Amino acid sequence: MARPGTGLTPELICRAYAEGYFPMAGRRGRIYWYRPDPRTVIPLRSGLLAAERMIGARADATFGGLHVSRSLRKTLRRRAFEIRIDTAFEEVMRSCADRAEGSWISEEFVEVYTALHRLGAAHSVEVWLGDALVGGLYGVALGGAFMAESMYHRVTDASKVALAATVRRLIDRGFTVLDTQYLTSHLQSLGAVEIPAYVYDAALIEALALGPRFYDAAREGPSAGYADTLLL
Repeated sequence: MARPGTGLTPELICRAYAEGYFPMAGRRGRIYWYRPDPRTVIPLRSGLLAAERMIGARADATFGGLHVSRSLRKTLRRRAFEIRIDTAFEEVMRSCADRAEGSWISEEFVEVYTALHRLGAAHSVEVWLGDALVGGLYGVALGGAFMAESMYHRVTDASKVALAATVRRLIDRGFTVLDTQYLTSHLQSLGAVEIPAYVYDAALIEALALGPRFYDAAREGPSAGYADTLLL
């Protein structure tokens, strides 16, 4: 269901996420709020949406419900990609928006999510090849829930590496919900599943009561290491 809304603010976005809604820009920049049923998630390792509960024996001990193919594992082992957190948030957003078919990520979105980033709620997971930013994703962390918004790549597998790094970080820090909004064939190939909205609501309530931190710049520094460390 989509509902037209007014201008975005960081406070409004956080409140909407906590109630199960997320925004997208429509034609002429008008903001619409969505609350799909079913909802799409990638199962993690704990909570109501734990991978073992959702997909049983197919759950991965390291990546939960994320499907990490043999080819992606080979990519991770090459140690070519460096993972960095929150060093190029706006650049990641603008790269996600830079698509030939157009994007729902309007200039207003860039401004307000960058403000959320400055407040410590929105984060970017970046994939670097030397000095070049070649892929990444961004999203918003609330309690133990992470709302993944968009991802992109400039070289093969870079967005998948970013997603794998995000999932590993969420699991290691005790997050219980990774929301990916709508199911696409690409997300399905990566392990995303649809759940009824009422199940999502219950899992979100559980997650919001938790207090993990997605990233602590003062303690961790900007680099999260090379991609091969995700397999350790």
